Amino acid sequence: MTVTTRAVTTAALAALVAAAAYLGPLWTTAAAAGLVILVAVGWPALLRLPAEGATVLVVLLGGLGAVAVAWATPDEPVLRHVPVVIAMALVLAFVAQMLRRGGRPRLVESVSGMTAGVVVATAAAGWVATGRSDAGAALVVTSAVSLVVAAAVSALPVAAGWTGSLLSVALGAVAGAAAATVVHDVAPLTGALTGLVAGLVSAALRFLFERQPALSRRRAGASASAVPVVVTGILVFVVGRVVI
Repeated sequence: MTVTTRAVTTAALAALVAAAAYLGPLWTTAAAAGLVILVAVGWPALLRLPAEGATVLVVLLGGLGAVAVAWATPDEPVLRHVPVVIAMALVLAFVAQMLRRGGRPRLVESVSGMTAGVVVATAAAGWVATGRSDAGAALVVTSAVSLVVAAAVSALPVAAGWTGSLLSVALGAVAGAAAATVVHDVAPLTGALTGLVAGLVSAALRFLFERQPALSRRRAGASASAVPVVVTGILVFVVGRVVI
């Protein structure tokens, strides 16, 4: 996948999250689980990690576990059990390393890569928690629409460099404010803040991944496309808790 294709895919995934939030909390949870799967299956290829199978399993279990406990927790704080899931996933990462054979090459890189993957994947639980917050589906839709716009802008040739990134951030904020006026349950200022966050995530990860202008493996490209959507979920939840 090229940089442009990944940006378009990110926009499409964000649109799916918005549609899922409109359909209901169960669909939002399913969308979050789907994002975790996309991140997990391509994470070792994206970071060129050894022990691909073990890495996929650890990241997948950590991410799906976080989404599951966020869905199953009956009252606030919805994410109170997620740190336990992360801790268990990290223990599983060390167990996976101990079970490796052949001298455990690139051990530190493998452990750090697994840990980073777990942290990223568990961020998908933020979409579930946001959907269960006071603003609920309206906040999810607002932030997802903002990410759609920001990612779509970053797919344009003009988005390369700092000028394009700032444009992506600005239009994300504008899209968030505009979406908030439509859904009514979110104030325009809150929509603008969530749009700003979505735009910053999209721009920052474009800079991070543009050193890899083309990923030869589709799984790696899919993972890179899903990461901005996953990370935005937990950040929007934090913004929502602070502002709303």
